[in-house]
Amino acid sequence: MALLEAINPLLSAGWQKGGHEWRLENDNGWRLKDYEARGGYQSLKKILETKMSSDEVIAEVKKSVLRGRGGAGFPTGLKWSFMPKAAPEKYIVCNTDEGEPGTFKDRDIQRFDPHAIIEGMIIAAYAVGAGRGYNYIHGEIYELYQRFEDALDEARAAGFLGQNILGAGFNFELFAHQGWGAYICGEESALLESIEGKKGQPRFKPPFPANVGLYGKPTTINNTESFASIPFIFRIGGEGFLNLGKPNNGGTKLYSVSGHVNRPGNYEVPMGTPFAKLLEMAGGMRGGRKLKAVIPGGSSAPVLPADIMMDCTMDYDSIAKAGSMLGSGAVIVMDETTCVVKALERLSYFYYEESCGQCTPCREGTGWLYKIIHRIEHGQGRPEDLDLLLTLGGNIAGRTICALGDAAVLPIQGFLRHFRSEFEYHIENKKCLVPPDVQRAGSTFFTRNMGQA
Repeated sequence: MALLEAINPLLSAGWQKGGHEWRLENDNGWRLKDYEARGGYQSLKKILETKMSSDEVIAEVKKSVLRGRGGAGFPTGLKWSFMPKAAPEKYIVCNTDEGEPGTFKDRDIQRFDPHAIIEGMIIAAYAVGAGRGYNYIHGEIYELYQRFEDALDEARAAGFLGQNILGAGFNFELFAHQGWGAYICGEESALLESIEGKKGQPRFKPPFPANVGLYGKPTTINNTESFASIPFIFRIGGEGFLNLGKPNNGGTKLYSVSGHVNRPGNYEVPMGTPFAKLLEMAGGMRGGRKLKAVIPGGSSAPVLPADIMMDCTMDYDSIAKAGSMLGSGAVIVMDETTCVVKALERLSYFYYEESCGQCTPCREGTGWLYKIIHRIEHGQGRPEDLDLLLTLGGNIAGRTICALGDAAVLPIQGFLRHFRSEFEYHIENKKCLVPPDVQRAGSTFFTRNMGQA
């Protein structure tokens, strides 16, 4: 597919799996010469040589129905159209912070296909009239930050960045900016604060970044996968990209599949692919065990039980109709050995630790939620705790500057909606419904690593 066509050859051309990390044995595949051999920068050349207007570029992206791949699923072309045309100074920003537990797709794009990100950002800059851009890269993948810097050097030397790009009179410069691992900096306005050298805390909205963004100037922010999809859209046309998926869900998407499957990893499939097919691609359930539940879009998405998930297709509308979110496309699979109380305890601890503390409901509420779930898991729960969790959640969600408060509440609401009886069993019997030996047989993969492959 569009992105994995660059990744797959590398797996047989020098990349070896060592522990939980891919280790590069040679430089084949990601360099400029390799990207150009795959048709790289042809989309940019086509746009500049045919003198497409910015409106025409945006119209083609709108036609593709590319929806933001970072989690919100907002139409990319529509987002680009919000940038004011008359502003003399504008910015393009790529969000490669990728801190959502269970999500590991963007770092693979950065690792295997950095020039796709660069070309996509150049095209976006041309469309919105930006003269400068930044790729904000998660601090814990420093070697990929270095790789992106190398790719930028190659692009500059080849005339794809800088002044008068390809002789078309278009100027654009692009830089890498390293974050340092704060989950909150994945929120777009906190990310902007971090680039500016400030504490990474979300801004009040409005004004939105399209009007007042980086350094107070109009700014368009998109996810890594969104930008990396742009060159492919112009290679096959917006309508061709749309037809790869389904109405209102154009193209292909990368899904990070982790948990109790035989082959965890990134899988690129057309939007609308049945979940059962994706599970089959990931090798099915590990140990032949029974599917219990799935978090379909990263840790902040409400969990879905097996019977509902098996009827879903992997697209924004189908997952939303089922009562969850496609989010970042991080699919965390849990089998029958999973204690849902222990899983929720681990998730709640994450949001408690990662709250930036700016908003009182989130700062105080996430800790309160975690402590309640912790005591339920450790045999000290009270019957009224379950309703208290829902009441507290109602006083947090929608009452904070950013969506971290909602992200802490949605998993709790999902687990209680579908697995309340297991929480009640914990409270009444002071132990888990799933016996300890069964949990050990399935390993503690999810509760230890939070779904990360």
